[in-house]
Amino acid sequence: MKVIASSLRKGNVVEMDGKLYAVLKCENFHPGKGTPTTSVDMRRISDGVKVAERWRTTEMVEKANVDEREYAFLYEDGEGYHFMEPNTYEQIAVSAEVVGDDKVFLGEGIKVYLRTYEDVAIAIELPQRVVVEITETEPVVKGQTASSSYKPAMCTNGLRIMVPPHIGAGTRVVINTEDYSYVERSKD
Repeated sequence: MKVIASSLRKGNVVEMDGKLYAVLKCENFHPGKGTPTTSVDMRRISDGVKVAERWRTTEMVEKANVDEREYAFLYEDGEGYHFMEPNTYEQIAVSAEVVGDDKVFLGEGIKVYLRTYEDVAIAIELPQRVVVEITETEPVVKGQTASSSYKPAMCTNGLRIMVPPHIGAGTRVVINTEDYSYVERSKD
């Protein structure tokens, strides 16, 4: 199915020259003068080679027809990362190359969307927001909360993020999985 280049997102699968590519990163550029473009970093599914492409935002791109279903994360072992389809209890093992840097968000029971092509997982899509707990950060300094400065913090999953000054260790926060940015303090 053909889609315009600006509608591509991380995790989409594109078909070019008879080969499938998983989108790793996608950015739209709108310069003040000139043609807006979409820059896409992709990984060729057959051999794992990374490719960078640039299209005009209105150009049509062939989006591959893949099966996309929700799976729950179970565990990780030597074979890779194991997920289960909640309705059929069918399990699938996903290689570390497909999961990539998103492995820090895989906790027991987290729901993700897996894209499969001929029963092989080719791309993973995390929920847009996840809750993590802050393990360590700088202490709150009185009077510093008025400014809009952020301070570094370490999460239980090993991720370093920037949080507002009022967030302390032990606080659960919501972060955006696309750019690892702080969204809000967790409501639970």
